[in-house]
Amino acid sequence: MKVEQIYTGCLAQGAYYIESKGEVAIIDPLREVKPYLDKAAADDAKIKYIFETHFHADFVSGHVSLSKETGAPIIYGPQANPSFEAQIATDGQEFALGDVRIKALHTPGHTMESTTYLLIDAAGKNHAIFSGDTLFLGDVGRPDLAQKAASLTMEQLAETLYDSLRNKIMNLEDHVIVYPGHGAGSACGKNMMKETVDTLGNQKQMNYALRADMSKEEFVKEVTDGLLPPPKYFPLNVQMNKEGYEDITDVLKRGTTALDPEAFEALANESGAVVLDVRHQSEFIKGHIPRSIFIGLDGGFAPWVGALIADVKHPILLVTPEGREEEAITRLARVGFDQTLGYLQGSFDAWKTSGKDYDSISTITASELKERIENDSVSIFDVRKTNEYQSQSIPSATNTPLDEINAHLQEFPTEGIFFTHCAGGYRSVIASSILKSRGIHNSIDVLGGFKAIQEAGIELKDFVCPSTL
Repeated sequence: MKVEQIYTGCLAQGAYYIESKGEVAIIDPLREVKPYLDKAAADDAKIKYIFETHFHADFVSGHVSLSKETGAPIIYGPQANPSFEAQIATDGQEFALGDVRIKALHTPGHTMESTTYLLIDAAGKNHAIFSGDTLFLGDVGRPDLAQKAASLTMEQLAETLYDSLRNKIMNLEDHVIVYPGHGAGSACGKNMMKETVDTLGNQKQMNYALRADMSKEEFVKEVTDGLLPPPKYFPLNVQMNKEGYEDITDVLKRGTTALDPEAFEALANESGAVVLDVRHQSEFIKGHIPRSIFIGLDGGFAPWVGALIADVKHPILLVTPEGREEEAITRLARVGFDQTLGYLQGSFDAWKTSGKDYDSISTITASELKERIENDSVSIFDVRKTNEYQSQSIPSATNTPLDEINAHLQEFPTEGIFFTHCAGGYRSVIASSILKSRGIHNSIDVLGGFKAIQEAGIELKDFVCPSTL
């Protein structure tokens, strides 16, 4: 028996490859399915099952494409209602895979169709659970994403999750390995550990939601407390996962259309596409196409695209580092953004060489900002998350979290200059690009973000440990 976790850091997502005696099961595959096909071929094995733990909100699964390629059935747990052909397992149903078995445990609460898959080894011993978004390491799945579709309140879903955990998971042996659907950084939970694999016994000790003496009322309060609004693209990803989607090979074919500056500009004007620049922020600062949006590939790319562009059907034109065009299109497709129309051939250098107008972002060092603060009254906008800001910040700074920036546009001054910063310089450049696209051109980016601000000795509020907030 072989179990492999295929972890994608950008999405903080775990897919799983299980092989026994030449038969393979894939759990929660990503959109691009070639890696799974290649692994099976290397093992001289056949993909027999495609298991889905639930209808994912934060990414588009590769289940439909993988089933089309292999003929393997897509398997969901009870209460799932996909538009395509799938096998709906009953609670407790077992699936033979070589010498092992996979048992479906219906664990509603995150969503009503949520199902945990229990791997039973050749000796009949419980070996591992693939818990999807029911159980994370250090946390459990948020119970607010399915409330509208299920006609249930967040509190009712949390109560259901409490029962699922205690009746289906906590009674399993401590040695059972926990393979979760997500790790730290995912918006599907709020308190996840950085580790991606653990034992159930350790989780019973470490995970607040699995405390043995916890009442249902206490569980509901703790699980629902402090939940941030889910990203706006989540419902659109759920819809794609339930109804199906365009094959990624077609998405890549369309998206990898190379466009010279003239054709790129014409198509941008004709289609109303978002011009998305995915180069490093240091390059974007020096020069970029006017009104383009920066979200760099070398950061939390896909989740930020989902949070800030939101509409997965909106057309996109790409400015990428040369040679990374297909990577950008693939990572967009993972979160449902399939309408990439092409990319700028030769990247930004081609645009600049053509003589077309371009824009840049004004910057300041943290040391220079310190002088400004000491000698004058300045406006500073901190675009970090609220808990980061509350932990420690410049006393006079206003918190305008990046994921909510479109709701805060009226707070930014339209006259005079103001300064923006994040933790390290990635998010503040995203913010500056959005402000520029909305006609606000008087922002100055603090290079190096809050880390540089601390090192420069700028006066700060007293530090408060984030865990106490």
